[in-house]
Formats: sequence, structure tokens, C-alpha cells
Amino acid sequence: MSDKSVFKIPEKREVKLKTPEELNKILKSLLINPNDKLPPPLKAWATIDENGDESVMGTLENFSLIIGKAKSRKSFFIGIAVSASISNKLLLGKFKGCLPDDKNEVLYFDTEQGKYHVQLSLKRICELTGIDVPTNLKVYGLRSKSTEERLELIEHCLKENPKVGLVIIDGVRDIVTSINDEAEATKIGNLFLNWTEVHKMHLIAVLHQNKNDSNARGHLGSELVNKAETVLSVNKDSKDKNISIVNAEQCRNKEPEPFAFEIIGGLPQLVANYEMRVKPANKLEPYDINDYDKYRILEGLFRKQNTYSYGDLVAIFKDEFNKKYKGAGKGIGMNKIKEIISVCKNKGWLLQEKPKAPYTLGKFNGLEENEDDCPF
Repeated sequence: MSDKSVFKIPEKREVKLKTPEELNKILKSLLINPNDKLPPPLKAWATIDENGDESVMGTLENFSLIIGKAKSRKSFFIGIAVSASISNKLLLGKFKGCLPDDKNEVLYFDTEQGKYHVQLSLKRICELTGIDVPTNLKVYGLRSKSTEERLELIEHCLKENPKVGLVIIDGVRDIVTSINDEAEATKIGNLFLNWTEVHKMHLIAVLHQNKNDSNARGHLGSELVNKAETVLSVNKDSKDKNISIVNAEQCRNKEPEPFAFEIIGGLPQLVANYEMRVKPANKLEPYDINDYDKYRILEGLFRKQNTYSYGDLVAIFKDEFNKKYKGAGKGIGMNKIKEIISVCKNKGWLLQEKPKAPYTLGKFNGLEENEDDCPF
């Protein structure tokens, strides 16, 4: 790379003053008119909740920030976002890729890991999507390059490929020389705003949290949090280290509900009942209820009618559940009922043709084999 890199910050910078005419021309191009019909930014990716409602996680011309402690599985979560984006379909029943056809390519830059582990991340994406060699994804390991070279290489890729709609920088700390340098932090924040607007794409940056609190690290973290469209945190649950919980710290769009995932067979999978998994030992939760008991309640409900809306299903399931268990001091609230409904849907006991469609009854897996073990 050239020593004349545009990313160097000289100790003394000579600013060439523009003429009033030049400034007026620039201001005219930046003027916002209330009568102009400006379309909303296109979506990059989103999440879908159990009601079928969508939360936009990122749009083109903006950037997001993923923060978390070391080893909290941030890269696994990024793999989910990338997988949904390159396949442009609903992934794990929750994550939706939304890139338009002319901006459907993804660039993934890893600044921390060696080639072997970067390839493992890529292989997980391939397995999640079922695509052996994704043609619209390019993954680069930048660990061996200098700070200036990393920035220059990323910008070169953006200039060379106008179809890029999503960029991942896993390890944004490694594109600055000091995480606490205010000038560098401001430069990177402005650079992200420029890149995303000029190249009409969304960028996701990944950064560690401080060891002693939940704040993003350094001046860089503060600057990116202030400018980001969405800030998500990924951290292990304090009571079950196998679970990583994703929380929306701030969102310009509709904020998604917290959700959790765990690693099964080397791949991330959603944990629909994670609150039940980490309950106090002396408190009864839906997780304690036999799966077949849950299914038999559903079975009874669907004998009365063939389909239910989500709201009706939650209400009538709650009534039936409490009829069965409340007499023994095991009543349950609406939020827990919603968690049970989510579990039933993930297990295929409740079926839905499309988001917001009515629910129908699915089959209890292993029904015939387990009949001898049933409590009825």
C-alpha cells in the first residue's frame, strides 16, 4: 500500500478554503425540502416475531453496531445475519434477508481471526443457508494487514462492486490505531456514514464491550453508538452459559424483543424458552411441564375449531392451561403462555402458512412411539 494513504491523519492539516460560490453549490445539494417526496431507505435485514410483526434491523445508507463481551458468540450471531442476507429468505423462523436484487452481495471482513477460523465461520454460513459456495458472498481475513491497509482494502472493495448491499467488519477496533483517540473515532464514524450513503449499502460493525461494564469500548464505541441506526448487544446468560441473549440497546426503527440462541451441532439455533431454562430452581415454569401435556391441551383446543388467530390461541390456551394446573397452585401468566406457544410452533405442533396467518394443529413428533409414556 502507498505511504500516501488517504486514511492517515496528519498532525497538521492544511484546509483549502472554498469560495462562497462553491459553498452555496454544496449547500444547495444538501438542502432538505418538505415538499420533496423522499422514499424511505430500503431494508437490509429484519427480524420477525411470533405475531408475524417485522422489526427492521438495518437499512441501506445506515450502519449498525454489534457489541458484547469477549467470547459471547458475536460472530455466530453475525453468521445468522449474513446467512439471512445472502439467501434472502426467512432463516431459523425469525431472521429475514431483505436486500434488493441489484444490491444483494455481501462483503464480510474479519480482522481478528486467522484463516482457519475465518473459514469455519464461512462454513457455518454455508451450512445454515444450504448453499455450498455462495456466489454473492465474499469473506476476507484481514488480520495480517496493517490498520491503514485494512481500511484501504475495504474501500477498494466497495468501489469495485456496486452490487454490495451489506458489509460486515468483525473487529472494528482493528481499523484504528487507538480505540481512545477521539480524532480517529470521529474519522471512522464519519467514514461509515460516508460509505453507507455513497455506496447505498448497510454496514454492520462488531466491537467488544468494556470488561467492567456494558458500554462499547473506548471513544470509538461512544462515537459509533451515537451514529448507529441500531445497536445490539450479545452476551451469555449469567445462569446458563450455553445461551447467548441478544438485546436491542437502541433502534431508530421498531425495537425487536430480546431473543436468545445456543450452539447445537456447531450451528446457532434459537432458544424459544430461554427464560424458562434459567429460572430459579424453586419456581415452577412452563419448561417443567411435560411436552405431551402441552400438546394434549392444543389437541383439545383444535377439536373445537380448526384454526385460531394468534390472539385467540393465546387467550384460550391460557384458560385451558390454568384449568389444568391452577388448582395445584401452578397458574401461569400471559407472557409464559406466549413462550409455550412459541415452543409449540418451533417444534412443529402449531403450523402457520405465512406470517399473520391462522394457526392449525401439527403432529406431535414420535406420538406413536411415546404413547406408553403418556400421562393420560
